[in-house]
Amino acid sequence: MKLYGSYTSPFVRHVRIVLLETQQAFEFIETDQAGSTAKSPTQRVPFLEDGDIFLTDSASITKYLREKAGQEFCKTAQELDVLCLVSTLMDATVNLFFIKRDGVDISAVPYLQRQAARIQSTLAELNQMSWPTSTPYNDAQIRLACFIGWAKFRNQIDFSIYENLEKFYTGALNYGHFIATQPPQG
Repeated sequence: MKLYGSYTSPFVRHVRIVLLETQQAFEFIETDQAGSTAKSPTQRVPFLEDGDIFLTDSASITKYLREKAGQEFCKTAQELDVLCLVSTLMDATVNLFFIKRDGVDISAVPYLQRQAARIQSTLAELNQMSWPTSTPYNDAQIRLACFIGWAKFRNQIDFSIYENLEKFYTGALNYGHFIATQPPQG
């Protein structure tokens, strides 16, 4: 099994954690933009090859890996909804990160202003929810921890105003698989 991705992607990190949790052997192949463009129709990471299976989205990869290990992926519709909420948050935040890095003034583009507002409203909603402060974590919770870790790593969000999310993240910092998949510093 081959997982293609980057060490900094929160989407890839979620998949790497699932691989560690399920103890499935895999080869991690670090891939840049050019590699993603050449191998995946979505032109992004992660993507996974396992024999004849080729998957191009972190949610489908996570579902596949859980099922392959005899585990459930998102046991309830509510858990799936939270996972999708966090995925929307990650997509919007990652996209704005790269758009800003390309020199675009977010405040000058109404669509990008709506994306920024979406980030804030989603964070406020997630902060209202109850979150565990220790394992076990479900996939929605793992995804949230990966997002918060990425947003802190990239200095994209000040979580001091999101007390529940900050407390949840502090707990996740004690989880071995979360620690093992932290992006390299520097």
